[in-house]
Amino acid sequence: SNPLHRQVHQDMQQPLCHYFIASSHNTYLSGDQLLSQSRADMYARVLQAGCRCVEVDCWDGPDGEPVVHHGYTLTSKILFRDVAETINKYAFIKNEFPVILSIENHCSIQQQKKIAQYLKEIFGDKLDLSSVSTADPRQLPSPQDLKGKILVKV
Repeated sequence: SNPLHRQVHQDMQQPLCHYFIASSHNTYLSGDQLLSQSRADMYARVLQAGCRCVEVDCWDGPDGEPVVHHGYTLTSKILFRDVAETINKYAFIKNEFPVILSIENHCSIQQQKKIAQYLKEIFGDKLDLSSVSTADPRQLPSPQDLKGKILVKV
């Protein structure tokens, strides 16, 4: 592969909304969206391939532990904690630009609190907790400003 293809040649100082973002849908699935396995390592794979927005479908799991899977299907379930740890490990290995967690939330308040706890514990300072107003998208930070940060959208 051409090493020049790994370099960024665009102006990365514009507001985040000015960019197309490589996104993954049902990131956790290793195959079809009805019967396949949910696997945390799928996050490692897409992040290393350049994806910057990953989907995490969260549901109430047993013993107060939120799980990730495709709801109302026969896909297997994985622990949210394992997904977050995998994302944390692989988010910035090949790319420093921000990673967006697109969380589809189907959890009770109790398990939402557990998700918030894991986000803070696992990502630490990487978690961007600044409150951004979407009223004026020109005020959004740039990809350059957000290097090394994990953003959460719900």
